[in-house]
Amino acid sequence: MKKATIFTVLTLISIMAKAQYVHSAADQVNSLNWGIIDMIRFKRLNDTLATPIYSEEVKRFENRHFQLTGYMVPMKAGMKQIKFMISTLPINQCFFCGKNGNPIMVIVNADKPVIFTFKTVTVDGILRLGNGNAYYLPPVYLDNARLVE
Repeated sequence: MKKATIFTVLTLISIMAKAQYVHSAADQVNSLNWGIIDMIRFKRLNDTLATPIYSEEVKRFENRHFQLTGYMVPMKAGMKQIKFMISTLPINQCFFCGKNGNPIMVIVNADKPVIFTFKTVTVDGILRLGNGNAYYLPPVYLDNARLVE
C-alpha cells in the first residue's frame, strides 16, 4: 500500500511538472514569413472587440501564395484536419495562460485532409486578411493550402 501511494504521488508530480513546461527558444519557429505575420497589430476597441491593423508590408502579400512552417493546432477533434491553425509554438505550450505570450496563429483551410502531427509542418496557400473580431478568431488565413512535403 505504501509503495502504491509513493508511486501515485511521484506520477502526479511528474504530470504537474510537465503541465508547467515553459518552451525553450529551440521550440519556437522563426522565419521571414512569420516576421511578416508578426507585423500585424491590433486595435482594442473594448473588452470584447479588437480589430487587426495591417501595414503595407503585410498587405502586399494578400491574395498571393504564402508559405508557413509551424505547429498544427486543431480546431476540431480528429486525426485528419481540413481546417486548423498553425502557430510558431507547439500545441503543448500554454498559449492562453500568459507564460509564453500569445503568438498570432493563422487559420489554414487545406484543400485536402492533413494528418495531425506534433512535428512542424509547412503549408502553402493563398494569404487572406480578414477584418473580423480578433478576440474570437485569428484574422489571417491560408486558403486552398497544401502540405509541402
